[in-house]
Amino acid sequence: MSKRFEELDWQQTPMGEVTLRRRFDLVLGTDVFEAILNDEHLMSTHFTVAEIELAHLGLAALEGRDLDVLVGGLGLGYTAQAVLEHENVRSLTVVEAIDVVVDWHRRALLPISAALTADPRLSIEIGDFFARMRDDQTPRVFDAIIVDIDHSPSHHLHPSHAPFYTEAGIQAMRRHLAPGGVFALWSDDAPDAAFTAVLAGVFEHVQAEVVAFDNALTGGRSANSVYVAH
Repeated sequence: MSKRFEELDWQQTPMGEVTLRRRFDLVLGTDVFEAILNDEHLMSTHFTVAEIELAHLGLAALEGRDLDVLVGGLGLGYTAQAVLEHENVRSLTVVEAIDVVVDWHRRALLPISAALTADPRLSIEIGDFFARMRDDQTPRVFDAIIVDIDHSPSHHLHPSHAPFYTEAGIQAMRRHLAPGGVFALWSDDAPDAAFTAVLAGVFEHVQAEVVAFDNALTGGRSANSVYVAH
């Protein structure tokens, strides 16, 4: 058995204090890696089903080969890893605002870091995803834009993210999509009818999928949402 608890990294960032820790979960019988922003849980390897399904559901709507994909938010890397499982992905660009998170993967502090960063199709860029989507210059276009940053369309890590979830914000993001491209978004909340309506004002086809998974902590089932628009 590994150590019961270990703080792997602590850094002060513009968004606050970011901590990466590993603890042995007696219920699961395995190590759990957790990222904490200030006093708020930011991400965990405890539940990764929906983060993985985010990639698969988004890319399932695309046909053909040689896809260029943009992921907003690197996090613990599970969405990016799931994107790279698709052989028709030619390139994956990940934009992550917190340079410390990128450093964790480059230092191989997380379980999938070494394999993820070794894939030649992956490019990680440090920057503000939302600012890039607002960029009114000639945008680089992608076949899919997949986002896992905020907790939900109405629960944001920072107030500056809120405009993205308006119709104007989604319209600006759409300029970065190639014709027939797909937008997919993870949410910790149940499907939001108001946000679904925002997407429907920009895209022809909109789905809000509920992704359910076993919760070993409660002995029941939990669920996240994935929005897919194209």
